[in-house]
Amino acid sequence: MKHVITALVENQPGVLARIVGLISGRGFNIESLNVAPTQDNGVSRLTIKVLGDDRVLAQVTKQLNKLVDVIKVNDLTKKRFLNRELVLIEVAASPKRRAEIVEIAALSDAKVVSVQVKSLTIQMVSEQEKVDDFLALLKPFRILDISRTGVIAVARGE
Repeated sequence: MKHVITALVENQPGVLARIVGLISGRGFNIESLNVAPTQDNGVSRLTIKVLGDDRVLAQVTKQLNKLVDVIKVNDLTKKRFLNRELVLIEVAASPKRRAEIVEIAALSDAKVVSVQVKSLTIQMVSEQEKVDDFLALLKPFRILDISRTGVIAVARGE
């Protein structure tokens, strides 16, 4: 099962290394990781997407809460939450196929942000599943490069 975990941590050197070490040391692979300061520059929010079973991940969450620099951990997997991912994709685009690529981007709420002689660069911000679907649509055009932020998430209010 895929789990999305957020953690508020003190913005200190070594915190990220300790958290990643704890998770990978338990045999979990981190699928995506995003870290950025919150409204308080002394606090950062980590969003981690990992694969694993509920029982073992519950133990990891408890151990994360015990780390000194961790303020709060929240497993969003079974809660209501919003998630987004930013992706930049460079796609091979001959003049004959450009219109088709631009149309697919528009239908997917993506945007062409750069036009090169032999390619287009497209930006998309959406839920991770929609990003994956969009990438599948672009595959036949030959994707030259991809840069993804990984998922960011926040719990939804009641």
